[in-house]
Amino acid sequence: MYKVLIADDDRLSCKLLGSLLTKWGYEAEIVHDGVAALAKLKQPDAPQMAILDWMMPGLDGIQVIQAVRSSGYETYTYILLLTSKDQKGDLLDGLNAGADDYLKKPFDNDELRARVRAGKRILDLQAALIDVRDNLQFSASHDSLTGLWNRGAILDKLNQELARRKRTGDPLGVVMADIDHFKKINDTYGHLIGDAVLREVTRRLSAAVRLYDAVGRYGGEEFLMIFPGCGAARLATSAERLRHCIAEDPVETDKGQIQVTLSLGLASAEQGEKNSQGCDSFIRTADEALYLAKVNGRNRVEPTVMAVEAVGQRRDSSLGAR
Repeated sequence: MYKVLIADDDRLSCKLLGSLLTKWGYEAEIVHDGVAALAKLKQPDAPQMAILDWMMPGLDGIQVIQAVRSSGYETYTYILLLTSKDQKGDLLDGLNAGADDYLKKPFDNDELRARVRAGKRILDLQAALIDVRDNLQFSASHDSLTGLWNRGAILDKLNQELARRKRTGDPLGVVMADIDHFKKINDTYGHLIGDAVLREVTRRLSAAVRLYDAVGRYGGEEFLMIFPGCGAARLATSAERLRHCIAEDPVETDKGQIQVTLSLGLASAEQGEKNSQGCDSFIRTADEALYLAKVNGRNRVEPTVMAVEAVGQRRDSSLGAR
């Protein structure tokens, strides 16, 4: 139901307009001066449509329209100007100020209803266009299966946090996580069940992090997570919590319960630590730690990278199906 603001110092006229709009299925809000009208239209839940009298105390209708149009609000307010003026120049002034339509007093009820309907069509079209835009923006930055940030977006987040850390010197933690033996899950139960496992792991990870942490699908069954303000010790604690929330309960699927575990590799920079560590360096460090977590038995957190060469150079042959 659209809200319509009525602003007119003629209280009888306001009452008539309010009754008509309610009868036609709108929610009417009434004020009696321009200052109150502008205040209403600046609110977060402002009416989507306004019917303004030209001549009002405080601010006249034209001044209210100019203030609304200059505000830069994303959501458009459709404004119908009521006026007793009948000179062509006056009407053009109203439209040039930003009114969408005008209606001369005294108005015909059917004509008013038709003009309000025209405004509603425009507002409906705007809402549809905003939905399309928002959906496109979401699709461009989120993974379609899990709803997490996609690879490009999570890397952008990491670069943003690195830039912020460069300014503030705050600690920063990065976790690279991988579902253990995920290929076996797909091969045994099918890809639809594999997708269900991915979605459930996503749900648990998202629920286990703070609001200002970021979780992204880095690729396949791999996740990249960013923990602002976390040095090595706090990051290790957080990673253990993530590992536990996946391993503690099997995932319920259409083909029964499936036990799922997660291996996690960490990379961190401490408070005030001066280094030029960039995005690639963080990713590489976390990925090498993840590799060690896999080699050392899976379902574990590897907080440090120690002698990668010692565990062998041929990662694929050592790990088999990750």
